[in-house]
Parts: sequence; C-alpha cells; structure tokens
Amino acid sequence: MTSLFRSIRTACDNAARRAALAMLGAAIMAFGMPAHAVDVGDTVTLPSLVTFDGKTLPAESFKGRTVIVEYWASWCPFCAQQNPHLQKLYEATRGKPIQIVTLSIDKKPSDAIDYLKAHRYTFPAGMDNEAWQAALGKRRGLPELYVIGRDGKVLRKEVGEMFGEDVAALADYAGK
Repeated sequence: MTSLFRSIRTACDNAARRAALAMLGAAIMAFGMPAHAVDVGDTVTLPSLVTFDGKTLPAESFKGRTVIVEYWASWCPFCAQQNPHLQKLYEATRGKPIQIVTLSIDKKPSDAIDYLKAHRYTFPAGMDNEAWQAALGKRRGLPELYVIGRDGKVLRKEVGEMFGEDVAALADYAGK
C-alpha cells in the first residue's frame, strides 16, 4: 500500500489521482478494513435485548448501571474458555449495580440455545442484531467484551480470551 500512497502523492493530474483513490478504496474494501468500531472513551446508547428465554431487557434498564457486554459463538474455543468465568461473575454480581449481557453471533439461534443449555449458563443471552451493531460497531474478534459505565462511556474493551482472574476483576466496575 505504501507505493499506492506514493502514486497518489506524486500524481500530476486529476485523472491519475482519481484512479489512484479508486484503487485505494478497492484495496481497503478487499482487505476488510473495518468500519468505525467503538473504543474506550466513546459514549454509547445500548438498545433493548430480547433474550433466548423470551424476556426483554429494555434499554432503560441499562441506564445508571455498569453493563458488561460479551460477544460469543457456540463454535468459538476461546469463548468456551471464557464463558465459565463469565457465569461465575454473573452469579457473584447479582444484586449489584451491574448488568451482564451476552450476544451470540451464531447463524442459528438454536445453536446458541443448545450451547447455553448444555453448559447450564444462566447469564442473559440473545442474538446479535443490527441495533447492537449500530451501538457498538464492528467486532474485531471473539470473544469480545465491553465494560460500559453508568454514564454510557466505554470503560474497557477486550478482544480475545480473558483469564479467570481478569473476568472476576470486572466486578470492580460495579460502581463506575
């Protein structure tokens, strides 16, 4: 890509610049350069979530609470390592001002539901959807975890598996 930038900079006429910019745009699309993703310090508004058990967590229920959002998939080996720790965190933070929400990216909801049942996970889980994608942006990997403060500000973002002690330490965000 460096030579492409050089050709843009040294192009002497508009036609050459337009062609070079078109090639740059095509290269970005071909290499999957992601759209804007939410990062630490950004402020987000979380949407409602319909969980696999048919309950709705309304968007208003997230206001004034610290929210931990995890993206996962039934086929993801790193999610399989992290989710038991997330379940422990969910159990340890019941009654505290913290809400755990998990979003499956499985193609079929039945795969996610079967996975949750097989592992006896009880943390709130639903399917990823356009509203959540609009709120948090494009994912970078799995599992992907966000800690969102009571004011809607992203306090932490983790891409990839977290160790048990790191997941347990997320309870410290309860009052933030």
